[in-house]
Amino acid sequence: MSQQGYVATPPYSQAQAGMGGCSTGFGNPPPHSHYGVYGSPPQAYSALPTGMLKSPASSPSGMPFPPVSSHYGANIHQNGAHAHGFPPTHVASAPSMSPYGQPPQSAYNSMAQAPPPTQQLTNQMSSMNIAGYGQRHMQASQHPSSSAPLPFLTSPPPAMGHPPLSPPGQQPPSLGSPPPLASVGSMQAPPMRMSGPSGPGTPLGGGGLQQPLGSQGYPQQPGSPIAGPYGGQMAGPQMMGQPTGAFPGGFHGGPAQMAGPPQKKLDPDCIPGTTQVIEDDQAKRGGQVYVTNIRGQVPPLVTTDFTVQDQGNASPRFMRCTTYSFPCTADLAKQCKVPLAAIIKPFATVPKNETPLYVVNHGEAGPIRCNRCKAYMCPYMQFIDGGRRYQCGFCSCVNEVPVQYFQHLDHMGRRMDLYERPELSLGSYEFIATLDYCKNNKPPNPPAYVFMIDVSYNNIKSGLVKLICEELKILHDRLPKEEGAESSAIKVGFVTYNKILHFYNVKSALAQPQMMMVSDVAEMFLPLLDGFLVNFQESRAVINNLLDQIPDMFADTNESETVFAPVIQAGVEALKAAECSGKLFLFHSSMPTAEAPGKLKNRDDRKLVGTEKEKTLFQPQSGVYEQLAKDCVAQGCCVDLFLFPNQYVDIATMGDVPSHTGGSIYKYSNFQVDVDGQHFLNDLRRDVEKFIGFDAIMRVRTGTGFRATDFFGAVYMNNTTDVEMAAVDCDEAVTVEFKHDDTLSEEAGAVMQCALLYTTISGQRRLRIHNLSLNCCSQLSELYKSCETDSLINFFAKSACQAMLNQPLKTVREILVNQTAHMLACYRKNCASPSAVSQLILPDAMKVFPVYMNSLLKAPALVGSAELSTDDRAFQRLMVMAMGVEETQILLYPRLIPLHTMDVDSDSIPAPVRSSEERLSETGVFLLENGLFMFLWLGQACPPDLIQNLFNVPSLGHLTTEGQMSLPVLDNAHSRKLHSIISSISQQRAKSMKLLIVKQKDRAEILFRQHLVEDKGLHGGASYMDFLCYVHREIRQLLT
Repeated sequence: MSQQGYVATPPYSQAQAGMGGCSTGFGNPPPHSHYGVYGSPPQAYSALPTGMLKSPASSPSGMPFPPVSSHYGANIHQNGAHAHGFPPTHVASAPSMSPYGQPPQSAYNSMAQAPPPTQQLTNQMSSMNIAGYGQRHMQASQHPSSSAPLPFLTSPPPAMGHPPLSPPGQQPPSLGSPPPLASVGSMQAPPMRMSGPSGPGTPLGGGGLQQPLGSQGYPQQPGSPIAGPYGGQMAGPQMMGQPTGAFPGGFHGGPAQMAGPPQKKLDPDCIPGTTQVIEDDQAKRGGQVYVTNIRGQVPPLVTTDFTVQDQGNASPRFMRCTTYSFPCTADLAKQCKVPLAAIIKPFATVPKNETPLYVVNHGEAGPIRCNRCKAYMCPYMQFIDGGRRYQCGFCSCVNEVPVQYFQHLDHMGRRMDLYERPELSLGSYEFIATLDYCKNNKPPNPPAYVFMIDVSYNNIKSGLVKLICEELKILHDRLPKEEGAESSAIKVGFVTYNKILHFYNVKSALAQPQMMMVSDVAEMFLPLLDGFLVNFQESRAVINNLLDQIPDMFADTNESETVFAPVIQAGVEALKAAECSGKLFLFHSSMPTAEAPGKLKNRDDRKLVGTEKEKTLFQPQSGVYEQLAKDCVAQGCCVDLFLFPNQYVDIATMGDVPSHTGGSIYKYSNFQVDVDGQHFLNDLRRDVEKFIGFDAIMRVRTGTGFRATDFFGAVYMNNTTDVEMAAVDCDEAVTVEFKHDDTLSEEAGAVMQCALLYTTISGQRRLRIHNLSLNCCSQLSELYKSCETDSLINFFAKSACQAMLNQPLKTVREILVNQTAHMLACYRKNCASPSAVSQLILPDAMKVFPVYMNSLLKAPALVGSAELSTDDRAFQRLMVMAMGVEETQILLYPRLIPLHTMDVDSDSIPAPVRSSEERLSETGVFLLENGLFMFLWLGQACPPDLIQNLFNVPSLGHLTTEGQMSLPVLDNAHSRKLHSIISSISQQRAKSMKLLIVKQKDRAEILFRQHLVEDKGLHGGASYMDFLCYVHREIRQLLT
């Protein structure tokens, strides 16, 4: 945690830097604010040299210049700023990382304005509190001279390493120190009223950074308002040790200097914490049945354990929205800047205690659809005219009911068979598709899995090829199969390759497998048709024979060059010849440098980081791969890539085909069989087994008034409406953004339908339908009340990862920060109770949004540090694009679980603590996980008996973490409990996580620390506290 104090800004009677058009020391402000347009030209901000901040200008009267905008948010255009938009907001790019051990400068510190002179530090020393989130309640003591009750505050703890002066709540108020403070209760508490300059009875907003009115105990400055606002300026390290009054750019005309009280540090417990929000939601809604029969109800958080009962709207496992109350007009949407989006996971796993999707078969007639908009029959269709006609819930067109589908209506106007038909009573269901929905009007063949193994020198020597071959022998028993089927209908095929390709004939009639080589990789063709794709059960003996021979066949190879694009091309040709869709599993280790289409050259230039050209590092470098992705999608060929690189392999290019075909990318750097083997095998097993649909096409239809405009995910878009995926699995999520094209009505609400046409693993063509109805509101308070932070951050993460390809990272980061400030400023202006501008007021549903946003800004893909590997950044970018809400939530706020205090007899996982270094203790053991990595952190002084129980060594000193990657399974309560925690966490995650054991102050600890997201980023980026202050200052600028 940084040791910076929180300093109030000067009174309003003096001009303030950075407010109302005054200079902030950044040179001329840019002409436009940078909201939300991934496309507007970036503005350059030239910071002045340190110590040379301009003194702020003020108008003759001593008041600040009038603000730029006449009305906050008036006539703001969705894309770009309007002439009467907000005053420009400034964001600086993240600095390069300082040496490990020193906290790097905050990415936002460069924006700190001229430090105020000392009398302001004394006069306006203020504490910060976001009401309603304090964890401890203290006694409020009334200030003797005040007649009205003061706002309650939370007392900050002493700085680390200093003993507290006296117990909290017992310090007598004295001159030069703020009065005792207490924490406010919940947001729902009636607002406390107070008299003062804001007028008698002005309520204080629910959650705010508050400070007492008046300078309790300080001499009042003549003529100035009583309240000294909570400061946007932070006392930085440069303030320490400077003589009184020696700050450059000080404000004029203040009273004589006074010695100020010691600076206090803010208590992290009194600002909103993600762990608390998650815990509260679990306590309130955990273990309950969530019934989906109410329009626009906000579901429990993704982290909460609940059961869904479908009664007319899709389960939140399939669809989640950024807000469940859409604004009625486009103007309202532009004003609040909250993105309207849905995150759709069409094949999300349904828990065993919930009903699986019903399959509806309408025979040769096929599914009933609206004649005009083609929406499928669903609960939003209104039957009229005695049941002979129905009005579409999406476009209001009146359609005739087909004769075979007719049913009488009851006295309520509902069909008599309402509850017998899933499509009339449920939010999610499937239709069996007719031949009209199949390619060439022919039923599809069952899909195929082709395993393609790179047998170049590295993979043979590392033992990887042998490991894969051994695993494939048993893996085929795990191929996905239809419910109730004895064996899988999926066919399998095998290819090995280096510079040339080897195809294998494994027909069951053969005694030995036959190999056929293709050395002309420029014109790829399939050398055999019969015997390449086979049923595993029938050809088991021949396949096992082949898998035994492959490691020996290439044991003496010296070939280190490989091809890549022709391998995928060969897979597409094989599926084309067999007239089926399928998946290619590629096990590859190096950059394809052999002469062939798709040959790549090393372009890893870290000098581009932080420049306009940085985006080129993330763009695929060869047009071959773009065409290849198109061919794959057309054939329904999905590519899953398992990479084992020892150096740069250009993941941005090699991952292009998987990321456009609904495939997954797995990466194991510097792979060693004994260390990483199990991790890889866990991923491979899950990847082969998971529920999947092939040759998929998805369309999202909406009611009148709004439409789907943008799609983010591992998908291919041939036109503006159809989302094409060669395959879609249970982890794949597509984020869809909506825009208004007319006014929505509060009575009708907003309805949407996601229809996914796909081929099942047994080769049946089906339609999977998910319906969702939302509220519409003309009051912004309703919109903010029904926002969902986890969905919002998923949207921002994906849109930023998409924008990285076309815009400088600096611009992308600025847009994210500005939009955060805009959303919160709009809430403050339109929804919060009137209160001092010094308070930071956050919507209850978005109170932890700044934590996630700050974490996103520090994510490897966005942080822009030359110390991070380009491949790692490109890898994370591609992964985020396919993530659902659960995955982005845990990635951006990892769970930090204390294990030294765990109850070994309990079945539950210990409650996580905030993801900050302050929560670690030398005597503790902590488990940290974020869905991709898992760390076991051991404090220097952790008890020897705990170490003995977990590792079977007498003390921490006996434990070597170099190479010690596995946790022994021991027969004692602590060991069993730890393994059970790790196992239950692993089951919740989409990918397997390798456990890394790190000791405090070890070299490897730096990897662990970069996941403590509330602290300063190791590669640049602010701490949560600093970011909150920065956002607060941006909000205040927007409001003036």
